[in-house]
Amino acid sequence: MPELESFSLDPASPAEWSALRAQGHRMLDDLFDHLAHIRERPVWQPIPPDVRAAFDEPLPSAPVSLAEAHGRFMSQVLPYAVGNTHPRFMGWVHGGGTVEGMLAEMLAAGLNANLGGRDQMPLEVERQIVRWMRDLFGFPATAGGLLVTGSSMANLIGVLVARTRALGMVSRETGVAEASRGQPPIAYAAASAHGCVAQAFALSGLGTQALRRIPVDADHRLDLAALQAQITADRTAGLQPFLVVGTAGTVDTGAVDDLAGIADVAQRERLWFHVDGAFGALGRLSPHVAPLLRGIECADSIALDFHKWGQVPYDAGFILVRDQADQLAAFASPAAYLSRHPRGLAAGSPWPCDLGPDLSRGFRALKVWFTLVTQGTDRLGAAIAQSCRLAQRLQARILAEPALELLAPVTLNIVCFRYRDPTGALDAAATDRLNAELVADLHESGLAVPSTTTLGGRTAIRVALVNHRTDAADLDVLLDAVLRLGAQRLPDPVLSCEAAP
Repeated sequence: MPELESFSLDPASPAEWSALRAQGHRMLDDLFDHLAHIRERPVWQPIPPDVRAAFDEPLPSAPVSLAEAHGRFMSQVLPYAVGNTHPRFMGWVHGGGTVEGMLAEMLAAGLNANLGGRDQMPLEVERQIVRWMRDLFGFPATAGGLLVTGSSMANLIGVLVARTRALGMVSRETGVAEASRGQPPIAYAAASAHGCVAQAFALSGLGTQALRRIPVDADHRLDLAALQAQITADRTAGLQPFLVVGTAGTVDTGAVDDLAGIADVAQRERLWFHVDGAFGALGRLSPHVAPLLRGIECADSIALDFHKWGQVPYDAGFILVRDQADQLAAFASPAAYLSRHPRGLAAGSPWPCDLGPDLSRGFRALKVWFTLVTQGTDRLGAAIAQSCRLAQRLQARILAEPALELLAPVTLNIVCFRYRDPTGALDAAATDRLNAELVADLHESGLAVPSTTTLGGRTAIRVALVNHRTDAADLDVLLDAVLRLGAQRLPDPVLSCEAAP
C-alpha cells in the first residue's frame, strides 16, 4: 500500500505560523478599534447593491489569503451589520456585548469543544453557570439548566418539559392525542406574551389552539381574574389545563406580569408555572428591578437570555428547571453510541444532550462565565438599573414635549411613544404612517435605531434601552432627531380664502 502524504489545514511551517499570528493580531486590533470608536460610526446604514452582490459568488475551490478575507470583512460586512453594539441602537432588545465576552468567544472557538456530553472541564463551567442561576432565582439543589441559542429555544424546552410532566413519558412515544386520553391539554399566557410562546406550541405538537391568550390590564399585565375564569371554564368543558406562562418583561412595553399572583393560581390549579424572562429575568441582579420580579422564585421553569441584559455576545440563551428529573424525563434517550461508563471520557452522566434537543453544542458557557467573573454581578446589575433610569428620563422628556405622546407606562427599559401633529391636521391613519416613516428616516440617517410596534391600534415608536454604552446624550440625539424629522414630514399649511365677489 502506498504511503500517504501528510496533510493538514494548519500552516505548514514556522514562517507561516508567524505570518498567521501577525494577521490574527491585526484582526483583533481592528475589532478593538471598532468598539473603542463605535460612536463615530453610523448605527446602521443601507447595504449598497455592489456589496450585496459580492456575496452572490460561486462556492470557491481555491483559497484566498486570510488577509484578503479579513479585508472583505472590514469593508463589506462590519459596516453593514445590524448595529446593536452601538449605543444608539434602541430598536430591539439586543445587548451590546462586552470585550471580555468577545475574547472568550475566540478562546472557545480555539478549543472547539462539543458540549453535548462526555467528561470534560468545559461542562463543569456550564454546570457552574447552572448553579449560579439556581442560586440567583432561589431554586432548590434539584434544579437543572441548559445553555441554548436563545429564549425561543428555552421557551420551547419549558413547554416540552411541562407537556411531559402533564402527560407522562408515554407522550414521547404515542404523541399528545393518545396520551391525553380525550382530555386535550390547555395552557395560558397573556395576550402580550412573545410570539415564540405560541410557536413553541406549534412545534411541540400541542398546536397553537391549545394556548389561551388571556387579556391584559391597563398596565399590559396578564389579568388574573380573566385567567382564573378561563381555567374554570376549560375544566368544566372537560379540557386539561396544565401550564401557565408569565412574562418578565414583555417585548412591546417591558411590562412584568404579576408573577406572584400567577404562582398562586398555578399552585391552586396544579399547573406548571413557566416564566418567559428573556430579558427581564436578569433584573434579579439589580436591587432596583428585583422587587418587580417577586414570585419568579416560585416558577417551575424560567427562560432567559444572557445576550440581552446580561451583555454576553450572541448567542447565549438559558433554561432553568426546578427539578432536573423533569428535564431528563422530557429529553433523555438511550443510544448505543452515547453509552456511559463510570470512568474515562464517557463518564460524567447526565450529559447536556439528556436535558435538551441538541447533541452538538458549542461552548457558550465560556463567554457567560467570562462576562460574569470579569464584570461581577454588582456592575451588571448597575448597568440594568441605569437602563431603567434612562427610560424614566426619556419618558420625562416625552411628557414635556407637546409634539410627542407617551403610549404605554414605562415599567423597565422600554419606552413607547409617537410624534403627533401639533396642529391636529393629521387623522389617525396619517399619524400612523408618519411615525412609521419617521422610524425608517432615523434608520437611514444613521443617527439612531428605534423600532415600531402597535399599541391600542396606534403605531408607536419603540425604544428599548439595553446597551450598556447608551447614555443620556444618546437619548437627546434620538428625540431631537424625531422632532426635527417629524416637523419636516408635516404637510405644508394650506391657506384658503373666499373668492372675491
